[in-house]
Amino acid sequence: MRKYKANITKKINASILDYGLFFVCFVAYLIFFGDHTEEGKYAISGSGVLPVFIFWLLYFVVAEGMYGATLGHQSFNLKVVTLHGEKIGFTQAVKRRFFDPIDFFCFGFIAFLLVKNSEKHQRAGDAFAKTLVIDITDPEQNLGPIRPFN
Repeated sequence: MRKYKANITKKINASILDYGLFFVCFVAYLIFFGDHTEEGKYAISGSGVLPVFIFWLLYFVVAEGMYGATLGHQSFNLKVVTLHGEKIGFTQAVKRRFFDPIDFFCFGFIAFLLVKNSEKHQRAGDAFAKTLVIDITDPEQNLGPIRPFN
């Protein structure tokens, strides 16, 4: 029987790594392709915002849909699986990430509270998508028919 664990420290570290990488790429894009304003800042507008969204989509949604994990998740041996321990699909990855603005509001405090206090230790996106984030090195959590990062 699968044991549900919060894996809070690993999830926080994976999120910091993932969003840190996203932020670095965003700042680099802003500097190289943004407009320099009179205040000494950089700005993008209109269709210039599209590559930022595409990178987010590829990095988070496609990576999770194909591999069950982002680089941050992989670095901490975390994987997103269905409630039955199976590989998630693209639709479930989209559903998970649809709730990112809610989950990561106030620097992830809402996600932290949900993961800490919900029965299956899910954030809002995971509950909606019917997914779990498991530690693949923990035999009590990794009972499904999947292998690491396949």
